[in-house]
Amino acid sequence: MKKTVLVLLMIFAALSVFAQNGVLRELSGTVELKLAGSSSFTAASVGDQISQDTIISTGFKSTALVEIGSTLIAVRPLTRLTLTEIRSSTGAETLNVNLAAGRVKVDVNPPAGTRASTSVTSPSATASVRGTSLLMDLLNCRTLEGTVDYKQLQGLYSYLVSAGLIASVGPDGNIVDPVMAYLASLKPKPPSGSGTASGGSEEGGDTTTTNSTTEGSVNVGLLY
Repeated sequence: MKKTVLVLLMIFAALSVFAQNGVLRELSGTVELKLAGSSSFTAASVGDQISQDTIISTGFKSTALVEIGSTLIAVRPLTRLTLTEIRSSTGAETLNVNLAAGRVKVDVNPPAGTRASTSVTSPSATASVRGTSLLMDLLNCRTLEGTVDYKQLQGLYSYLVSAGLIASVGPDGNIVDPVMAYLASLKPKPPSGSGTASGGSEEGGDTTTTNSTTEGSVNVGLLY
């Protein structure tokens, strides 16, 4: 009798976990999807269902907005990402995203009684999100609301990044302390004419800013 009850409970638990699809809510420009098992990309349309292992690609000056459960992912131009895991169970949602290129804005807003666990992994780090908002590219993570757990993909460094702070992977491959980066950003700029500003040129050029700290340099231009 006990074995029968145990088996029934295991079956019930397995059935309560199910795959969850996302929906493409908005798009502009060139947005393509490569569905799981497909060998090629196809043009996306608003309302398309997006399942696990789907690859989303945006072109120049192109964007997409994807809704998956209680998570909204705003895909910026020239971005490629894969939805590596989409899973839902009673009172819980799990979403894992692999960011291969570009940048995204992620908003996680689970309803009361639901626990949402969302992670975005780049080639250098993973940002774990629970009920918060962030901007992320391949090297930087900027928390807009709440707190993000930002972990180095290879190594031991991990930081809790509060709202308003940026954690970045420096030239040495280690994560730069977001508090140190913030303090460095408060330092006054050198007087005009004293030399070329970091991240730009005297003729104009790229406006990406670089904050230097004792732990490395933080390139945060893509997050703005």
